[in-house]
Amino acid sequence: MELQTADIVLISAVLLCAIGFAALSIVLVRVFDALRALRREVRDMREQTLPLITDLRSSTDDAKSAMDGARADLERFDRVLGSAEAISEAVETSGRAARRLFAAPVIKAVGTVTGVKRAVGRMKSSGTNVEVIKQEKRRA
Repeated sequence: MELQTADIVLISAVLLCAIGFAALSIVLVRVFDALRALRREVRDMREQTLPLITDLRSSTDDAKSAMDGARADLERFDRVLGSAEAISEAVETSGRAARRLFAAPVIKAVGTVTGVKRAVGRMKSSGTNVEVIKQEKRRA
């Protein structure tokens, strides 16, 4: 039996295909192993991250409620501060008005008292007797 060139080429091609198929099978088995390991890692990561995500959501809700409370307190403080400013301005305005209202009569009264003291002092120094006249109570 004599092998022809075509037979040798055909046998070589079949042999190379078989080797290629074996190599491809090995590569596919390794890829499937890597995919299995990757799936296992992803599953483990999900198991570890789900409680963390739940805690994060809870913390976010707590922070949101704290922020809402702080915002309400800040608005309430702003209203109180506005009221305090309005009261302060009203007191300041009424203080100025009272000063204007009472300044002239008080100055006049102080001037009158000072004048009377000087007059009494001069009368005493000149030797004049000064008597204070008391009014009797009238009977009705």
